[in-house]
Amino acid sequence: MVRFKVGLAAWKVVDLPTDRARYAALQNRWLLVEFIPFPRNPAIKAPSTLDGQQIWNALKQSIISNFGDTGWGAVGLSLNVKYFSPTTYICIIRVARDHHKIAWGGLSLLTTIQGVRYIPNVIHVSGTIKQAQLAAVSHNRAVVARYRALARTPAAYQDLYDEYLELSRKDIESLQD
Repeated sequence: MVRFKVGLAAWKVVDLPTDRARYAALQNRWLLVEFIPFPRNPAIKAPSTLDGQQIWNALKQSIISNFGDTGWGAVGLSLNVKYFSPTTYICIIRVARDHHKIAWGGLSLLTTIQGVRYIPNVIHVSGTIKQAQLAAVSHNRAVVARYRALARTPAAYQDLYDEYLELSRKDIESLQD
């Protein structure tokens, strides 16, 4: 409640909490998550058919089974998988700020997606999509550097990973809130 003077002796009272409450309802948390296939055996290749909808459904089932309908009711309306890369298995998930710990808990307790075992690793949590984008781009670069180190290729070597990094950077930066 704010009071301010409108005349010589008159005061006007304005109620501001409703505006603040409306603004607070729009705030989100952005989770950058890497899904690591388990067991990490090069002979057994994880299926590359994983997509954002399957992640959303698996996360929904995890939240319902671990936190019940109340947990899903709190998170369900704001939960959204904004980006998923089948090459590096990273995704960006948007959830309301007040309930992001429930979504994070559901991710941590998630074990399988479509019958394939994954270890979800929350890499970064941010309050803005821009910070999540920057973290995703730097993580993509780190993953590509690891792939190159495993293949023993020099850093200046031009391959498909350079093209992938540029395409994924453009893809990630094009995300809108």
